[in-house]
Amino acid sequence: METAPTTTDTAARLRRAITRLNRRLRASGLGGLTAAQASMLSSVESLGSPSLGELAAAEQVQPPSVTHAVRDLETAGMIVSARDPSDRRCTRVRLTALGRRELMAVRARKTQFLNQRLATLSPAELRRAEEATAFLERLLEGE
Repeated sequence: METAPTTTDTAARLRRAITRLNRRLRASGLGGLTAAQASMLSSVESLGSPSLGELAAAEQVQPPSVTHAVRDLETAGMIVSARDPSDRRCTRVRLTALGRRELMAVRARKTQFLNQRLATLSPAELRRAEEATAFLERLLEGE
């Protein structure tokens, strides 16, 4: 006799599926960026004009890693860094127009990947996908 899956079984399957989907989205959307660079651009956008320390905390990496990545993104023209006028010891970064365009392109490629996959579904499967999306959004409420 087959037993019903436990919540732990379901949680493990959901984690594996989300992890695989996230990997596929990252691979499909990066263009010429590394995953770390794309993540950093997104963090800079969401934080506004973060200090290097704030960016390191958001990216959960050590400050020297952020310094190196910021230097590479700055060389590529995607971000600019400047000393904080109120605290000259602090460096802040912000997206350039090119960085914003590249971030939008990454997101568009990821959406296109998902759109192509969704286009292969039946109407009933599309409804289930919409329900699953609402479910995932509900799981993330309050974050």
